[in-house]
Amino acid sequence: MECSRCGTPLEKPGDYCLVCETRNADAVVVDAATDHATLTFLDDEDVIGRTDVASTPETDADREDRRLRNFAGRIADEIRRKRPEEVYVAGERAVVQAVRADLHYAVYRVPDEDPVAAVRERRGERELDVVDKPPSEKLGGTHSTLIGGRVGQRAIREVAAHPHVKKVIPGPIEAGGSGARGGVRAKVTRADANGNVRLLVRDGSSVQENRVVTTAMDRETGERVRDDLNEALEDADLAG
Repeated sequence: MECSRCGTPLEKPGDYCLVCETRNADAVVVDAATDHATLTFLDDEDVIGRTDVASTPETDADREDRRLRNFAGRIADEIRRKRPEEVYVAGERAVVQAVRADLHYAVYRVPDEDPVAAVRERRGERELDVVDKPPSEKLGGTHSTLIGGRVGQRAIREVAAHPHVKKVIPGPIEAGGSGARGGVRAKVTRADANGNVRLLVRDGSSVQENRVVTTAMDRETGERVRDDLNEALEDADLAG
């Protein structure tokens, strides 16, 4: 494949051209299993290439942890070659978590059944505005105390880091019942008519409701953001 702008031969389809500094693939879709991953490269809605990354699971726990990190690193390296605008993932949660940790891109989860088709459909819709701010700059409101200590703060940061989140406004901490499940758990609620959502963070019998202002323009697109946020919390082992 050649660069779409200057015609320089590319080592792999969709690679970023270092000669004229042109992106040749604007999205990467990762379909991950425990032992292999298929990466599909898109330019708009057109598939311009695919590559597979394979790895052999280990029976020893320490070796398996190292193997998983190396596997995720190889996947992340293939993504970085493209310098895409968006990264979509589906499949094995442990692999997805490791890939997320190795990337500085926003990573969106899509359904496992046919992730490329899901991304094509999604990209055909009106794209939401992106908020390019660090999570710390998206926190606001009059309540500065966050529930759940460091874990609760991590849940807030996970949501605030989403590119379609404008602001997270913590609410007061209230009693929320018996707290059947131990530990800190987080969940994003159904979007309102303006596309905004609520992040509920529970710690034992206490709960904090945090208002999340998004760039969605209606309930339908707000639900898309909600799904992304709940998937991110699930991948971070914070959902519940």
